[in-house]
Amino acid sequence: MDTTQQDLSAQWHGRQTESIDVVSERLVESFCAVFEPHLAPLPADTAPLGIHWCLSPAIAGMRQLGADGHPAKNLSLPPVPLPRRMWAGGELQVHDHLRVGDKVRKVSTIQDIVRKQGRSGELWFVAVGHTYHSDRGLALSERQDIVYREAAGLGNVVSRNTSPAAPTTIRPAAQVWSVIPSSTLLFRYSAITFNGHRIHYDWPYATEAEGYEGLVVHGPLQATLLLNLAASQGVAIPLTFRYRGIAPAIADRALTVRAGVDGRRLWTQGEGGAVHMEADIDRGMA
Repeated sequence: MDTTQQDLSAQWHGRQTESIDVVSERLVESFCAVFEPHLAPLPADTAPLGIHWCLSPAIAGMRQLGADGHPAKNLSLPPVPLPRRMWAGGELQVHDHLRVGDKVRKVSTIQDIVRKQGRSGELWFVAVGHTYHSDRGLALSERQDIVYREAAGLGNVVSRNTSPAAPTTIRPAAQVWSVIPSSTLLFRYSAITFNGHRIHYDWPYATEAEGYEGLVVHGPLQATLLLNLAASQGVAIPLTFRYRGIAPAIADRALTVRAGVDGRRLWTQGEGGAVHMEADIDRGMA
């Protein structure tokens, strides 16, 4: 571990932030408008699965934003020395249903900061733990893995963000949802999550500054679809939901959300068979 990583770990490891938000009727209606018909059936007073990713977003004034549209580092996240940020994956445990009207206390903790050398260059991973508490007690606990990458180099912009070669066969699935992640859908999801990351709505920025082939589908948007597909498979919602990003999914390209025949493994898949996100579950409560 080099000095920079040591310094950041010493300064940031264990640092906590706390916030309060409400699972309002308006938020639930907006969330359902974005995701229906791809939501698991739940009791009428129960909030849809994945809505917690809309609660207590990082709020920063316009002057506090970085060039990418995210709140600048050194506010709630450590100032790692790389500019490009993406969700890498995480793990979610469901302890209780969130309900419409719940006041939710979210506690976030910096758990780990790791520097690695990947095939595309230097990478920094920041693990953040979140707990969500209602008046009934602990509802959700989660670890989110955030990855930071080097800036896209001139002349090598597209190649460094292109999905790896797609497999030639489609894995067998017991259930499949078909979704077209349009630019409008991405924009609406950015709005209800207060996510200013420009790769999701600013096509010139996404393609020219960060080198993607188009607008990028949000990681939590895909995770929400996978979580709801898993829950729609039976009477029990997932108790533990593990997910990891494989390759960027691009807006306006057909996306399928698939559950394997074993009922535990799920993934999103793009045109030609490229896998974008994988997940697996342990079954939980009814």
